[in-house]
Parts: sequence; C-alpha cells; structure tokens
Amino acid sequence: MNLPLNQLDLHPLRSELYNELHSRPFHVLPCPAQVTHIALLTTPEQRAAQFRHWQDLHIMLGVDEPADDVSCYEATFGSLRIRREMHMEFASYTFINLDAGDGHQPFQDTGISSLPKGWLEKLTGTVVAAFHIDLQQAKNGPESDLAQIRACFEGERLVGSSPWEGKARVWGSFKLHSDGFGRFMVLNRDMSDSQLGRLTQRLMEIETYRLMSLLSLPLAREMTPSLNDMDQQLAVVTQSLADNRDINEREVLAELTNIAARIEAFRAHSTFRFSATRAYHKLVLTRLEELREDELSGHLTITEFMTRRLTPAVETCESVKDRLEDLSRRVDRASDMVRTRVELAIQSQNQQLLSSMDRRSKIQLMMQHTVEGLSVVAISYYLVGLLKLALDSAYDAGFDFNKSLVLGVAIPVVIILVFVGVRLVHHRFIRLARRQ
Repeated sequence: MNLPLNQLDLHPLRSELYNELHSRPFHVLPCPAQVTHIALLTTPEQRAAQFRHWQDLHIMLGVDEPADDVSCYEATFGSLRIRREMHMEFASYTFINLDAGDGHQPFQDTGISSLPKGWLEKLTGTVVAAFHIDLQQAKNGPESDLAQIRACFEGERLVGSSPWEGKARVWGSFKLHSDGFGRFMVLNRDMSDSQLGRLTQRLMEIETYRLMSLLSLPLAREMTPSLNDMDQQLAVVTQSLADNRDINEREVLAELTNIAARIEAFRAHSTFRFSATRAYHKLVLTRLEELREDELSGHLTITEFMTRRLTPAVETCESVKDRLEDLSRRVDRASDMVRTRVELAIQSQNQQLLSSMDRRSKIQLMMQHTVEGLSVVAISYYLVGLLKLALDSAYDAGFDFNKSLVLGVAIPVVIILVFVGVRLVHHRFIRLARRQ
C-alpha cells in the first residue's frame, strides 16, 4: 500500500514549479488572423497600474474582471483574443483579431482595431516592441505577388524565408512603418492552427528579444569615449612607473582611485543590462534554430539577417563589458605598483631613521661614558672631603697618625672603589634592559 502523499513534507513551491512549465501555452491561431504584439518595460508601480487597466478592459467589454494578477492570462472577447504576459523586466500584450476574412487587406485592420477607443493609449510602461503580424493563406503557384507583398511593407527591403520545411512563408522588414509599428506577414501553406500558433509565437519572441538585447547598445556607445579617456590616463601612469620617473605617489594614487571609482560606477550602471543582452541574444539564437528556415531566392533569411546585424551589436556590448573588467584589473595592478613604491620609500625612510637613531645612541653612549668619568671624579672628591673631615676629627680626639699620609693613600683607593661601584650599577641596568 502506497503512503498517502499528503502525509509527507511537501516543498511549498512544488505546485508552482509544476505549473511554471505550463504557464505560457502556445497560441492556437486560425488562418486568416491579425496579430498585434506590444512589449513594455515596466516598474513594479506600473505593473500594478497595468493590472488595474487590464481589469478596466474587462469591465468596458462587459466581462468579469480577473481578481489576481498572474504571469500569463488570456481572455477572449468575441472575435478579439488578448493575452497578457509578465516577464522579468517587461510586460507583453498580444491582441488577436479572429474575424479577419480571406480577402482582407494586410495591415489595414490589425489586432488592436477592435479595442475600445482610448484604452491602449492609457497603458502604462515604456514601449520597446510593437509590431503587427498578418496571417493569411498562401496562394497556389509561384511567388508572383511579391510586388504586392512589398507594397504592404511600404516599399521597404524585405527579409524572407520558408520555415518548417516550406510549410509557410515569412516576410518582414525589421523596420518601423508609417503607423509606428513593425510588420510581419505569414503565408500559410500547410500548417495546422497549433503549428501556425507556434510559428507566430517564435516570431514574436524573436522580434521582442531582439529589441530587448539591443537596449544596451546605446549605453555601450555612450561609455566608449569615457573608457578611451581612462585607458589613456592609465597608460600614462603605467608608462611613468615603467620609466621609474619621480612622481608624486599621492597624486597618482588619487588619480587611480578616481579612475577606479568611475569604472565601478559604469559597472554598476551597466552590468545588469549587458548580462540581459547576452541572455536575450541566446534566446534569439535558440528561437531562430527552431524555425528551420529555407532560403527564398534573392532574400536574406531571418537567421542571416540576425547574424549580420544583431550579432555584431551584441558583440560590441560584450567587448565594452570585457573592457570594463580589463580596465578594472589594470587599475588594480597599477595601484599595487604605486603602493609598492610608497612602501619601499617608507622602508628607506625608516632605515635612514634607524641609522640616525643608531648614531645618536652611540653619541649618547659616549656622552654617558664621559658623564660617568666626571661622576667618578665628583663622587671621589666629595668622599675624600668627608674622609678628611673624619681624619681631622680623629686626630683632634687624640689619635696620633700622619693625616697627610693617610689621606694621600686613601685618595686612589676611594677613586678605584667609586669607579668599580659605578660600573657595577651600569652593568646591572644593561642586564635589566636585555631581559625586557
């Protein structure tokens, strides 16, 4: 008998982890259809305002509004289907017009044509991606309507391919058109509704992630002149150290500290953006591989276009990021060299100071010996004086002796005893100093 699962200690995120893989299902799209996709950079405050605006749309269309804000929510209002998806730093809205007829004019009506007037204009956030995708059934026979397709893109140069073993034709210009939106056209040859939905989803992700990955390019271009200046300053400092010039270490360290602070400010401002660029670029490459494109004669495929245009831009951002890291390491090495010079200078000064102190100690020792000699003479003089007083007292008391002879013999004895006593005291202090 199996143990009931509810008696085990379940991880609190277990259900969320299971649901994560199914939180954003693929679209199932009929053909023809008109799709509009909008991606907006959002702050937490803007996300809350967007959700309230999303609830207002339901009220305006006479449908019960959602109570909870989820990562992916899809609703159908008659012939209008809307999906709202929340990502790490942006929110995306997909508007699908399911009422497009076989004879509709591409991009005359779009996925947002059925929205209530004024609702889209009040949507908060910063628009990054906004484009239309027109889905229609391909005509039989050769590609004889290429001129008409180009007219739908206002004469812009086309990028086209035949994905998924020729089951569809995809056209795009990767440019903004007169309405401010980008445009794609999908001509369905032999795809089911689910396959068409997955292809459309791939196109939306490629275009959105492409634009998100390019957000760091202006930042990289803006930083490059400052990096050039700092690189030149660092080269001058390093060359002066290599030439062993006399420099003001304090000023050089202040300059290196200023460069290091500017580099750290750039890194703090750009690290997330550059890392996001790398992540979005990988997603774009993954989605391009999933298209399995075949070439259309005379046109670049989407993969070729991205490889030629997007990859160099991403590599530029990567090079600026690597340059920041390289400059940071070089500044650290130059600072270490300057600090080493300062430490060597301090050690040299300390050595000179110790030598000076040693000379002074020797002089003090010589002066001390001189003072000891004088002190022996002085002490001996006072002792001899005391001895003379004692001899006078003894002579006056009746002792008969030659005072001059006794005093003359006592003088060298007193001097010798005083000298020995002073030396004993001197050696005693030396022994005490050595013990410490």
